Amino acid sequence: MPLLGGIRPPIALLCVLILALAALTAKVLGPGKETAAPRAVLSSQQYFAEDGAIAMRASIDERVTDLNRTARALSEGSPVKPERVLADLGRAYQKWTGTTVVDLKSGDVLAARGESIPLGWLDKGVLTGDRALTPRMVRLETGDVRLMTMAVLDWDDRPQQLLIASSGLSVPAISLGPFRTMAVAAKDGEILATAGFERAEGLNSDQERKELAFLQKQMSRLSGQAAARAERHPVRTKEPGSRGYPGVSGTLVGGEYNGRTALAGYASLASANPEEKKSAAAGLGLTVVALLPVVQQSDGEQDRGRGLYGLAVSGVLVLLGLLAVAVLWATVQRPLLRLFLESRRIARGNLTRPVSVPRRGEAARIGSALERLRQQLGGEGRGPVSRRRSRVGGRGSLALTAALLLLWCLPVGLLLNRTDGSVSVPTTMVNDQRDRTDLIADRLRRALNEAHADLVSTARLIGADGGRGGGGADGGDATGRLLKETLRTHPRYQALYLVDGDGDGDPAARAGGSPHAWDRDKALPPVRVSGKGDRKPVIQAGAPVPGREGATLVGEIRVEFLNSLLARPGLGEIRVVGPDGLTISANGGYLAFEKLPGQALNDLARAAAVRTGAGPVANGLLIRKGDGVTVAAAAPFSGGGVTADIGWTVVSRQNAERFQITPYEREDRSVLAGMLGLAAIILCLGWIHLVVVRPLRALAAGAEKLVDGDLKSVLYPRYQDEVGAVVRSLELLRQQAQAHRQGRARRISDPEPDLDPDPDPGFIGDFDFGINTDINTDTDTDGR
Repeated sequence: MPLLGGIRPPIALLCVLILALAALTAKVLGPGKETAAPRAVLSSQQYFAEDGAIAMRASIDERVTDLNRTARALSEGSPVKPERVLADLGRAYQKWTGTTVVDLKSGDVLAARGESIPLGWLDKGVLTGDRALTPRMVRLETGDVRLMTMAVLDWDDRPQQLLIASSGLSVPAISLGPFRTMAVAAKDGEILATAGFERAEGLNSDQERKELAFLQKQMSRLSGQAAARAERHPVRTKEPGSRGYPGVSGTLVGGEYNGRTALAGYASLASANPEEKKSAAAGLGLTVVALLPVVQQSDGEQDRGRGLYGLAVSGVLVLLGLLAVAVLWATVQRPLLRLFLESRRIARGNLTRPVSVPRRGEAARIGSALERLRQQLGGEGRGPVSRRRSRVGGRGSLALTAALLLLWCLPVGLLLNRTDGSVSVPTTMVNDQRDRTDLIADRLRRALNEAHADLVSTARLIGADGGRGGGGADGGDATGRLLKETLRTHPRYQALYLVDGDGDGDPAARAGGSPHAWDRDKALPPVRVSGKGDRKPVIQAGAPVPGREGATLVGEIRVEFLNSLLARPGLGEIRVVGPDGLTISANGGYLAFEKLPGQALNDLARAAAVRTGAGPVANGLLIRKGDGVTVAAAAPFSGGGVTADIGWTVVSRQNAERFQITPYEREDRSVLAGMLGLAAIILCLGWIHLVVVRPLRALAAGAEKLVDGDLKSVLYPRYQDEVGAVVRSLELLRQQAQAHRQGRARRISDPEPDLDPDPDPGFIGDFDFGINTDINTDTDTDGR
């Protein structure tokens, strides 16, 4: 028999799979590995670090883009005095600690504002080569590190001037919670900026100071490890085919102090889409590290109980599996092997011993047919016709085997370790949901503030141009070219247009899509939402144009741009709602201006918008409803900028089932064990049905036709296995019977006895298949 043919391989495979599944069940349903915290808490710290890195990368790239765009716009217009350049830049943007204009020909400082910028780092390599004018990190005499951003001012009748802007490498101004700290580390692991350690001055006890010193030491050590890991290639640090954060990110476990373990998440600054757009911040080699001390878990007694529990479940599987294999052996394998031996014996001419006929199923039908053939070939005459027909047969054995295995698979997959609304969710997860939602709200607010600041800067450039050229809808003049350049540089806008104060028709100049009406009511905020009832909200931001009475530069912000800022893993569904609680933007499918799903989310959004102390604060909530648990958070817009008071709130929620905590992990493992058992049933029993049971049923029908006299239907073996061997034996018997009939017909028609060939010794005696012939045996001249 071939190695992979017959009845033995699928049954052997079923035994192996059952034993493997039992061992896997004992492992995954038993005690888990001892960890400092659930994997959900570790993943949350990684997500937190990624959010901080994204916010920092976007802030640095925005500074570079704003400075370069302003320099290009100024270079295309009339020459402007250096003092005027810095003054307009400072009024439009409040993101730089110091700005300077340097004459590149003489090296003289033409103008300076804010913090004094050292120029000793300027050399030929900074101004020429492949990395010319890329941002640089420079250390001041005070020891602080500043990020230097550069752009060239180039007018035809003047020497080139270098515009330098200095800014600090500060941690994004986000809510870190009461215990979390965050740091920005350089390539060598040096910490350049931190946040969260400022509460040292408010500590009163020695114990608190010792714990703070421990956290500072852990931050320094883990930052060095994170910076070293950030040097690896991003693709090699991820699972094959995985997506997510484009840079290097992960988690680290630090030391333990006073029952709490330091957990850290880290993320390197990376471009949002490295294949399409390079990031200036990604080339700085910075890494964001988020550190959080968590209480250690101890599941000693419970883990020992889980070990016995896993062994008991796997033991039940072994017992049911052995019983199922015994059923297959007794009802399928053993009768088939007996048929194989008996059919081979009959085909070789050994007709003395009766056929051992199996009791039931297709094997019984084939065995009964073989016994009738033996009787007829052995000259015993036509025996009693006894046909054992079974409606179930081999399929019944397979069904019984499947039922035995399903007695384990279904309860384990559907009932074992099921969770309900009483699942204990770590407080850290609720706090992280709140803090990360606050981070998203801050990022969204800053993006809208940046959009408005861009409009203010562009409006000043239009005002400095003196309004030359009315513009027109085609934007063919200087103002139109400036709007097109701004639209090309900042994909956040879908349309830019200039609205005159005394007109109510088409805009004086525009770029992009079709403009919407701009309400000139001064009571409305600079950033507003309109278009209620339409398919998409219309988000507009406006900035007055200096020197042109009533003129306003309006930019329409794409809703898709806001949606992209909300796309972060580990937060579930995120929505941005206005003061009326209607949806403006979301990270998933939604209808414009629809209400929040559920009264609990509406109450949470209203509660978050209530001013407490200095302003509204983010809130988190654990919602238990039925058998489900949901973690939700709401973070209103707060802080500086023109969007601080527009009343928007970011609301997030996610099902706790997505958390990698012990109850849900055990439920998932139970479901996985049940599905693996079901897969083993389908694989092995399906194999037996296709290779053994179905061909055996066809063979039983063919064998019964053969003993009924059908000698013309050829029996073809389809497989080189036991069933195929039985088919070949029956085919030999059919050929012998056909030859015997032909020889007998010749003897009847020819009276010469010496012309009749010697009869086959295997066919001595009558060979009557119970069929009607037209040969008259009464006139047989042979006398037989």
